[in-house]
Amino acid sequence: MKRAKMVRFFRVKPGSRFRCKDYPTDYSGWKKLEEFSGEELKDHARQEVQANLEKLAQAQELLYANDVYSLLVIFQAMDAAGKDSMIKHVMSGVNPQGCQVASFKKPSDEELDHTFLWRYNRHLPERGRIGIFNRSYYEETLVVRVHPELLERQKLPPGKRGKDFWRDRYEDINNFERHLVRNGTLILKFFLHVSPGEQKKRFLERLTKPEKHWKFNVADLEERRYWQDYMAAYEDTISATSTKWAPWYVIPADHKWLARAAVSAIISREVEELGLKPPVVSPESLKELQAARRRLLAEKRPGK
Repeated sequence: MKRAKMVRFFRVKPGSRFRCKDYPTDYSGWKKLEEFSGEELKDHARQEVQANLEKLAQAQELLYANDVYSLLVIFQAMDAAGKDSMIKHVMSGVNPQGCQVASFKKPSDEELDHTFLWRYNRHLPERGRIGIFNRSYYEETLVVRVHPELLERQKLPPGKRGKDFWRDRYEDINNFERHLVRNGTLILKFFLHVSPGEQKKRFLERLTKPEKHWKFNVADLEERRYWQDYMAAYEDTISATSTKWAPWYVIPADHKWLARAAVSAIISREVEELGLKPPVVSPESLKELQAARRRLLAEKRPGK
């Protein structure tokens, strides 16, 4: 599947109603891939990822050289959907000096003394850089929506916490992202869509293999009890915040290698779509470069 088509295939159309059941967690419906066997599919996906990494590395260099745009990549998912490994594999080809990763856990007292967007704003990438959010301000409409008691710690003004409250929070996020886009930030948002069956399989693997015990958290198992509540929260959130300026991409995550191929293709293609070119130097700078070249060519030995 060509990258342009892949972008359209996984993008949630702005203004549409997103339903989790309408988006597969595996590669069913991805007709081109049905011709491959299991191992062939893995090899094909790995080749796609490598090719996209090379394209992304080139695009990152131009991003840095132009110093006008920044890239913000957001990953949201249920536990064990593969966010960490996605970041590791998909961003492995970029220059670490131009890339930063922020993971967001329980907010601190200082963060709770500010608006819910404050702590995320502090980690935004500067111009020329790539920023990755492992979870993001969307936790404020997902985990907080599922566990409304968390709102009590946010020191909000009195008021009802019904549909209007969440509608306003979606509006705040949309306005925040629109501001970022208008000022040169390309925002790519990925929901890694994993099935409850695959999550169970990955949890059991963590409990069975000693080298993976450290990955398991009993709290993750507790959150699994709220699966349907989370799916409802994702549906509302993605429906309300998949916009023209910052659309959502729903990625089938039951097969990690396919998810990586899809995400790497979308990121590399969307950065290329910025149309960045190598900066053109001024006539004065060009003269200095030419003089430096002549000096180097005439040099017999350093220091002589």
